[in-house]
Amino acid sequence: MTDHYAVFGNPVAHSQSPRIHALFARQSGQDMRYEAILAPLDGFEQSVRGFITAGGCGANVTVPFKEAAFRLATQLTTRAKAAGAVNTLIFAEDAIVGDNTDGAGLVRDMQTNLGFSIIGKRVLLLGAGGAARGVVLPLLHEEPGSLVIANRSAGKAMKLVDSFTDDAHGILSCSEFSTLAGQSFDLVINATSAGLANAELPLPDGIFAPGCLAYEMLYGRETAFMRRAALAGARVADGLGMLVEQAAEAFYVWRGVRPDTVPVLRELRGA
Repeated sequence: MTDHYAVFGNPVAHSQSPRIHALFARQSGQDMRYEAILAPLDGFEQSVRGFITAGGCGANVTVPFKEAAFRLATQLTTRAKAAGAVNTLIFAEDAIVGDNTDGAGLVRDMQTNLGFSIIGKRVLLLGAGGAARGVVLPLLHEEPGSLVIANRSAGKAMKLVDSFTDDAHGILSCSEFSTLAGQSFDLVINATSAGLANAELPLPDGIFAPGCLAYEMLYGRETAFMRRAALAGARVADGLGMLVEQAAEAFYVWRGVRPDTVPVLRELRGA
C-alpha cells in the first residue's frame, strides 16, 4: 500500500515540498505520495486528524501552523521543544510525535552544500522570532566560538537567550542592531522577515568579516540583506538549500532513508 504524506499550510499552493519529496521518493525507491493540503486558519487540528483517519503516515507543517502543531503533538523531540514549534509530524499508533527539522536543515546546508564549518566561528543571528528560535540549538551543537542574537528589541533577544542558558556554555549573548557597531562576524544569518518586504535592516558597517558567509533564510529572491552583504565582500547564500535539507531530514525521520539532496537542489536551482 502506498504511504501517504502531506504538507499543511495556509497558503500552501506555492510549496515546493511535494516536488522535493517526489524526487526523494523516486531516487530511493520509496512507495509514497505527498500532497499539499490547504488547512483553514481555524481548522488545522481538524484537518490533521482527518488526514490521520484517512491513513496518513506523517506530515510537514508550514506557516502559520507550526505553533499549532506544537500544541497538537502528544510527544515532542528535544529539538522541537527547543524550537517551540513543529514542522514535522510522525503519526504513531498511539501518539502524534512533533519534530522540528529546520535547524538541522540549516546546519547541513552550510556544512554539506556550502562547505562551511561553524566550529569556532563568530556567529551573528539576526532576529528573535520563530525562525531564529528554531535554529539556535542546532547552531550551539556545532560549537561556534560565539553566538550573538541581535534584534530591534533587546528584550525579545534577551528572552530568547535566557531560554537557552543551559545549552549555551557562555557563548550565547544578545544585542540590539544598533549596538553591533565595532563587531565583525564569520557567519551572519538573517532570520528576520525583512526580505519579504525588501526592507533594509539597520545594521552598522563592518559586521561582515573577511571570508564571511551571509546566509538569508528566505529563498527565491535577492533581498536587501543579500545585496548589502555582497557589496561588503561576503559570500552570500539563500535558504533554498535549507529548504531541501530540512525536507531530507523529515524524509529520514519518516522513512529511515537519507536521500541525496545534491541532484534535487540542482534541479530546483535550474528551475
